[in-house]
Amino acid sequence: MHRRNFIAASAAAAAGLGPLSFPAHAAESGVTDSEIVLGHTGILSGPLGVPVKVVMAGAGLAFDAVNAQGGLSGRKIRVVSLDDELKPEKALANYEKLLAEHRVFAFFGCVGSGTTAAGAKVVNQSGAPTVGGYAVSDSAREKMGGAGYFVRATFAREAQALVQHLTTIGVSRIAVAYLDNPGGAEVAKLVEAALDTLKLKPEAAVAVKGDGTTNEASGKALADSKAQAVVMYLGGGIGGEVMKAAWAAGGRQMFYGMSIVPGDVTARLVGDKTSGLAISQIVPYPWSEVDATAREFRQLAERAKVDLGYLSYEGYVNALVMIEGLRRTGRDLTRAKLHTALKAMKLRIGGMEIDFTGASNTGSRFIEMVRVTKEGKFIR
Repeated sequence: MHRRNFIAASAAAAAGLGPLSFPAHAAESGVTDSEIVLGHTGILSGPLGVPVKVVMAGAGLAFDAVNAQGGLSGRKIRVVSLDDELKPEKALANYEKLLAEHRVFAFFGCVGSGTTAAGAKVVNQSGAPTVGGYAVSDSAREKMGGAGYFVRATFAREAQALVQHLTTIGVSRIAVAYLDNPGGAEVAKLVEAALDTLKLKPEAAVAVKGDGTTNEASGKALADSKAQAVVMYLGGGIGGEVMKAAWAAGGRQMFYGMSIVPGDVTARLVGDKTSGLAISQIVPYPWSEVDATAREFRQLAERAKVDLGYLSYEGYVNALVMIEGLRRTGRDLTRAKLHTALKAMKLRIGGMEIDFTGASNTGSRFIEMVRVTKEGKFIR
């Protein structure tokens, strides 16, 4: 695992933090003549922590590449990361600790819906921008408001793209399997809304525990639904285990994953049956031979022995956006000026258009459907 910019630390000491007050010079917190400190909170443990570590390893490739060239205006980027176990109360404590103790300048790559919503008030009060969140629901993005700059397309757009694809190929009986947390419940409603526009209803909506304890029961419920296809919002290895459980219970459904479903991990679990899996991706194809950004990413990933795939590429793209925002802000680095630079940002990364100049705090609408092979490879 690539760890030079990915510093795991305990959040336990933050539990006793009370209300925070930020001094007048807080806008320059986390910035010295030699360093810019970014904060990250997310789940780093258990099955759901695996993909988050890969995303952050991909981000580390971009940060390390800039640091190796002397940093930005002579300042190197450092990321302090805390594990919140996807628990809102721990995430809030982490946001407070990152601001009060680690004195971070801005936030990067923070994870989860309930956790992001829990930290929204503190982040907004601090004036610190947060860039490139992972698996953050549309409603949590709204709560973060002008403090957030989310690169990946919304889950509403993913749900619409998947439902449109399925109905175009003649599939109308669709179920949804989602993580049993606030973000997952919201995604299930987005899939239902996308179906409703076509006067359809989900055959089943199955909540799956993130610790894996309900995989077997969830698979059976999907098998019993007789749906033709299942849309999955399941991270880590949960999706693969639910697929196996559904087939073991006699199900014959096709499975379609939203972008948080890791195709390579699923392929290792499912084996030969993986070839029926399709996933909506929110960053371009990392194995492109013609795109310079993808080629550079692969070279850095191979050199650093970082898992090469959509997850690490998402982290890399998010980090490029963060870096570009910092670069455009210039040497006189303040939080207010970084906000100004981000709100004026329109750029193209790897064939992906990113635009924060409108009313939305989501920069990209990019969605691409890919197939997963039994070897864990992706086919466009």
